[in-house]
Amino acid sequence: MAAVDLSTHPGHLARRLQQAHYLLWNTMVSEEITSPQFAVLNALVAEPGLDQRTVGERVGLDRSTIAEVISRLDRRGLLDKTRDPRDGRRFLLRPTEEGRRTHRRLTVRTARMNQVFLGPLSAAEQAQFLDLIRRVADAAEGLRHPGEPGEPAPAQP
Repeated sequence: MAAVDLSTHPGHLARRLQQAHYLLWNTMVSEEITSPQFAVLNALVAEPGLDQRTVGERVGLDRSTIAEVISRLDRRGLLDKTRDPRDGRRFLLRPTEEGRRTHRRLTVRTARMNQVFLGPLSAAEQAQFLDLIRRVADAAEGLRHPGEPGEPAPAQP
């Protein structure tokens, strides 16, 4: 059997992109704050007072991942958690002053990193690339594993 051309496999290419992004993030943005942590800070700077579930939805993180990210940001003193007065089971999240300073600093670094990451593409190609991967990512978030309890199987093409 002949080897498969992995350059035609989107999952393989997505993994390679993720590796490149991880390397650039750690060298150009931060070794302490991860990209998902930055995404959460960014969401809370835009909409302070969101609850954990809503922040997770905004940034595309599952329940267990968002819980860990919130915990790490809280331990670093980058966000405040206050009990929701209308629902004592929920916490409302806001960036601290240090969280806002960290967000501002990383926003500048992230912009530089994105220029390097997308540098091989023209401005028009960058816009098209971002549109295409956004569409694929949005569609992928709607997929569920067949047979999961309470989840429909993905529609067949």
